[in-house]
Amino acid sequence: MTPRVSRIRVAPGVALHVRTWQPPGPPGPCGARRAAAGAEATSPPFLLVHGLASNCRTWDGVAARLVDLGHPVAALDLRGHGQSDKPDDGYDFATMGDDLLAVIDDLGWERPVVAGQSMGGNLVVALSARATTRFAGVVGVDGGAFDLRRRWPRWDECAEALAPPHLEGTPADVMEQHLRAAHPDWSNDGVAASMANFETRPDGTIRPWLTRERHMRVLRALWEHRPVRDFARIAVPATLVLADTGDEWAANKGAEAARAVAALPRLDVRWFSPADHDVHVQHPDELAELFDQRF
Repeated sequence: MTPRVSRIRVAPGVALHVRTWQPPGPPGPCGARRAAAGAEATSPPFLLVHGLASNCRTWDGVAARLVDLGHPVAALDLRGHGQSDKPDDGYDFATMGDDLLAVIDDLGWERPVVAGQSMGGNLVVALSARATTRFAGVVGVDGGAFDLRRRWPRWDECAEALAPPHLEGTPADVMEQHLRAAHPDWSNDGVAASMANFETRPDGTIRPWLTRERHMRVLRALWEHRPVRDFARIAVPATLVLADTGDEWAANKGAEAARAVAALPRLDVRWFSPADHDVHVQHPDELAELFDQRF
């Protein structure tokens, strides 16, 4: 199904690129189950939020399956990313969270489920703790419980360790070959969605849509986030979906999830194993079906 593409104004001089899908016909399995239980048949809408230096198209596979299951879906490019406007400021979690609320208001949604991947997971966890009545549920996909200050107590250490690689000027075909070699089980659509993280210039080279300076400002916001405090304030069903990447990050994720569960005992934790950090690109159908079962 082809999405509707629009630009939604979220602040003076700032509009975000948004892709929306509306399911045709009767409600999917989730809605049917709700109707059988005497509840409203409409399946809840999903707002999908990408990670740092990514873009909304990485959610296309998940969105397509959610629509098949009867859910309205929207995915957006955060400010500074992809096809959205790129102001000089507003790269803190409070402002980016307000951007999400503005999109939800424009769509006319009352209580969507909000799901974010990687840094986007932390962003939606922070927003759900602040706007406690605005959502029906929250999901962090290989993100949400990241507490970078536990590993790097000083910002300069974190900045040095996680600064983005210098990719500007890389030939687009070289970048695509690298993605395919690193992720041999990704679909062609998944590779194309990840290539949309970059502008392809007339000379055939790429440039990240998110500038390095803005990248570091979003990273700083992530480093400043203390997710355990926010999990303790979440009042709706919450899920962490973790990717077993088989490296040291996987072990850290388990410890982070345990701290989140201690703060929010009803938190649902699911592992995909083995899986890439971009599990939403690698296993879109399975992830969408998990979302549908959970909400």
